[in-house]
Amino acid sequence: MAHVRKQIRDAVVTALTGLTTTGSNVFATRVYPLASAKLPGLCIYTAAEDAELEIMGSNRTLMRSLDVIVEAYAQGTTTVDNSLDQIALEIEEALAADSGVDALVKDIYLTRTDIDLDGGEGEKVTGAARLTFRAIYRVAENDVETAI
Repeated sequence: MAHVRKQIRDAVVTALTGLTTTGSNVFATRVYPLASAKLPGLCIYTAAEDAELEIMGSNRTLMRSLDVIVEAYAQGTTTVDNSLDQIALEIEEALAADSGVDALVKDIYLTRTDIDLDGGEGEKVTGAARLTFRAIYRVAENDVETAI
């Protein structure tokens, strides 16, 4: 079995694979080079995580707060902002729906969205939307492979 953090990341990948706009262009990495053929696409990874002691004693449990990052990439001319907004809509609604993520977390919610555009060369503009979700989950201190 794997760390619950990896299980959450994998569940988010599964929940976001097959969205109308991005389809199967979903990658569980922050370093995947997204070529034009893979756009629009998503990169999913985890970032910072905080842990707080919830129950003390011999059976200590931790409440963890994990940042799950979903980076959406799109290319276009004057419509790249609209494309990124559509992708964000699909991501937010998919994660708000009952999914495999729910079995691992107490809650998951959007905390921030950042959007960047790169004029690049030629007529096409590449844009990226970085959506940060907070996943709250609980584990026993001596068993970080099982969400409780």
